[in-house]
Amino acid sequence: MNTSDAKRILETALICAQQPMRLADMLVLFKDEIGADTLKVMLYELQQEWGLKGVELVQVASGWRFQSRPEMREFLDRLTPEKPPKYTRAVLETLAIIAYRQPTTRADMEDIRGVTINTLIIKQLEDRGWIEVIGHRETVGRPALFATTRQFLDDLGIASLDQLPEVGPLQEQILANLNIETLDTDSITDRQAELPMSAIAETQDSSPTSEAEHTNEVQPD
Repeated sequence: MNTSDAKRILETALICAQQPMRLADMLVLFKDEIGADTLKVMLYELQQEWGLKGVELVQVASGWRFQSRPEMREFLDRLTPEKPPKYTRAVLETLAIIAYRQPTTRADMEDIRGVTINTLIIKQLEDRGWIEVIGHRETVGRPALFATTRQFLDDLGIASLDQLPEVGPLQEQILANLNIETLDTDSITDRQAELPMSAIAETQDSSPTSEAEHTNEVQPD
């Protein structure tokens, strides 16, 4: 099989895929005719070929996928004028804390925000598939440790925690990439918690804890 035919097959599979494709899935397309190194070269070439179009080929946490460019959203939204989901500032701040301090407990989040976190906030984030319990801290009460999921990274359009933006623009990027809006007012429980994003920066490590490092701190269920 020549490279041109292989690239056309790969492009078709990526466009038709319902979910991001892993390299292992792509290799199945070619059996043993194409190696992993050649496959990576073809992916890079496809990225370049689609560079000036309204759709781009990107690598996210779950694999590779074609997606519309951010600047196209304004126009695509006209086809589906449904209002995006709305979340309180408290929800977004809690998500930001988990993203940068993971794995983290609810008590850790409350220390940073300076207010008790409503259980419904955690449930909202779990129901959306953005956070999950990955274990329990070995201390009194064995509190649950929360971390972000691959779905969160996929929805944000990035492949790993290392690609998270600086703390300052994080909330803006979450709003833009996840296509959500903030409510005008927070819940009564969290109304007093007008926490500036800089507070997260003051408490975060120099870089996000990687998923691989989670195993050093977590005792799984």
